[in-house]
Amino acid sequence: MVQSIRVTLAQLNLVVGDLSYNSLKIISGINTARKLGSQIVVFPELSISGYPPEDLLTKNSFVKRCDDALYCIAEKVTDIVVILGSPVNMNGVVNAAITICNREVVCKNTKIALPNYGVFDERRYFAPGKGGPLVKVNDAIVGISVCEDMWVENSILKDQGQTGVNLFINISSSPYRLGADNERTKIAAQWSSSYAAPLLYCNLIGGQDELVFDGGSFITNDKGNVVAKAASFKEDFLTMDIPFALRSTSVNNAREIVISNSNLPRIDPPPNCASLDEDEEVYNALALGLSDYVEKNRFKGVVIALSGGIDSALTTMIATDALGPERVHVIIMPSHYSSEESISDSVKMAKNLKVELLNLPISSLMNCFEQTLSNVFKGKQQDVTEENIQARIRGNLVMALSNKFGWLALATGNKSEMAVGYCTLYGDMVGGFAIIKDLFKSRVYKLCQWRNEQEGWDIIPKSIIEKAPSAELRPGQFDTDSLPPYNVLDPILLEYIEKEKGIDDIVHLGYERSLVTKIITMVDKSEYKRRQGPIGVKITSKAFGRDRRLPITCGYTDK
Repeated sequence: MVQSIRVTLAQLNLVVGDLSYNSLKIISGINTARKLGSQIVVFPELSISGYPPEDLLTKNSFVKRCDDALYCIAEKVTDIVVILGSPVNMNGVVNAAITICNREVVCKNTKIALPNYGVFDERRYFAPGKGGPLVKVNDAIVGISVCEDMWVENSILKDQGQTGVNLFINISSSPYRLGADNERTKIAAQWSSSYAAPLLYCNLIGGQDELVFDGGSFITNDKGNVVAKAASFKEDFLTMDIPFALRSTSVNNAREIVISNSNLPRIDPPPNCASLDEDEEVYNALALGLSDYVEKNRFKGVVIALSGGIDSALTTMIATDALGPERVHVIIMPSHYSSEESISDSVKMAKNLKVELLNLPISSLMNCFEQTLSNVFKGKQQDVTEENIQARIRGNLVMALSNKFGWLALATGNKSEMAVGYCTLYGDMVGGFAIIKDLFKSRVYKLCQWRNEQEGWDIIPKSIIEKAPSAELRPGQFDTDSLPPYNVLDPILLEYIEKEKGIDDIVHLGYERSLVTKIITMVDKSEYKRRQGPIGVKITSKAFGRDRRLPITCGYTDK
């Protein structure tokens, strides 16, 4: 006999540490699900605290206040089963999925597999859990798990499946990276098809410092097919009547809950939102990461040094899409080395986007620096020192506007430059947030072309995309004076940084040893710069920062 149960996956954008805000969002989500006639509503992992709370979890007062918030929410819960996430002190802080119904906490299912790789430090904060009981809602036997437990082969889901659950529910806060969406649905499909039970996966959405959570919550049927999928990169409520077959065997020790299933309002068939193509996916992640960082930290707007180059152009484009043109302010700061083309391209870019443009020439400031240092530098040829002074003058002006007007200063460096140290501390690295810091230069070009295609015209001027990249800090300067062409540099950086291959492995791919050695040496020697750079949106599997932690003082070389 086949029955069904109506479930809502509440994919919310929450704020780490703002327990009052998160509680109100959860209560509003419960009311939305109740109006839809849902018998179960599911929220993401650590939805009360926000994810990741990091060292807030070491504060006993914080964990206690999360518990207080939990029981305040429970007081509002009637005639619906609520499954949400929160840290709980159970002889050690655990990461728990908590089931609530009729003003009572029914049970706590604790996370067993604690990820401790990449951006995750959960063993630093949580004690390993022990799973928890099954929950029987009317006739549906539900197995509840938390994020990483779904990814472990011999996990609590295996025990639940062998016991005979009717459906799996996994609450998650899984950060975005390229390819993550396909991996999630693939692993869920394996559990569903192995035990002939639908799996409901509820993911977090929103930006949190350098992490972006992309949502994309979904439901697989008992054959492992994705039958419903929420939107990516925005809040969504995914509601579906989940069919299930009654099990012939009884399940002992399940927590039983009875919820009315009569007179359910009619609902539309759930969406099955298509996956985004790679360029749209990356672009949306960058825009969401920036908008949430600005909004959640209450900046009035952003300020960007617009150079006429492709990196600052893409940064300005993303900021305008994310925040609206009225909150984006750009500065051109020409020196006597700035080309007329770069200035005109910057003006055209600002005009296309309808953002405020400020013109602050720096030649007089450069002259002041040269005069002040003239006696100290007497007899010395001009070199990178003077080039860096220009960049630092510009950095000072950017920060002055940031301080005066409450604008977040956006750095515009990309991953290729950050990797090899082709950037100036306290100069072009100045800023509170670096949107494109996890994009290789080749992807910067690709996204600019994609954005123009979406617009149907060259909103990013074609001349910016086609010009040879240059910092314009000395006459006739081009990036290729110091670096290999980016179509050569980027693949080598990809192999070394993201795939963690050594020199011999990369040389075997067909690259000259001297070139590979030079590039890797530049990467290794630039760790001190990256450590002082601003945070930015994580896109790849190995972003600088939380993903890749190497010593600055280091005697090891891969030669």
